[in-house]
Amino acid sequence: MALRINDTIPNLTVETDQGSFALHDWIGDSWAILFSHPKDFTPVCTTEFGAVAQLADEWEKRGTKVIGLSVDKAEEHVAWKADIESYAGAKAGFPIIADDSLEVSKALDMLPAEAYLPDGRTAADSASVRVVFIISPDKKIQLTMYYPMSVGRNFAEVLRALDALQATYETPIATPANWVQGEDVIVALSLDDKQAKEKFGEVDAKLPYLRMTKMPG
Repeated sequence: MALRINDTIPNLTVETDQGSFALHDWIGDSWAILFSHPKDFTPVCTTEFGAVAQLADEWEKRGTKVIGLSVDKAEEHVAWKADIESYAGAKAGFPIIADDSLEVSKALDMLPAEAYLPDGRTAADSASVRVVFIISPDKKIQLTMYYPMSVGRNFAEVLRALDALQATYETPIATPANWVQGEDVIVALSLDDKQAKEKFGEVDAKLPYLRMTKMPG
């Protein structure tokens, strides 16, 4: 079954390089980001895990836990982390799910049910395991990003999207194109003009349906 925005992420029990746990228990009351990879010891993925490690302070500021997934065993993740930390110059303190069974990748709709790992397999055999999920504290998927093998993920954009999701979560606003933290936001159409002014104060109507206001708080 395909996973869509606002679907609850399955409460899978996962094995990681930091032990086994249920995903919902691990998320707790935090925001969470799950980013997946088709194989350990691959070049693009190493740079991506390194970028995540370098952003540890940014994840913490946002009350967000990060967890990787790669289609290899936990002991291989431990060895790979040494390379990641050497490359990034930062500690990779987040867990990495061991998914050599493909159970998690299939449950999260990254691979078809009939997928398997052939002998002598390469990353191309699990190439579609290149996804970012941003998950809210209610365990619902708020955003997904799919990447091909040849394109490294832009974690500045992941941070920007996380900021936008947190700003608009349970608040009647939206963010315009290219929005970054601190810029004006869009008043939701669920509020009429009177309600918008009562809630946000000054409202700048660019168009009848496009009303801007200062970022609340």
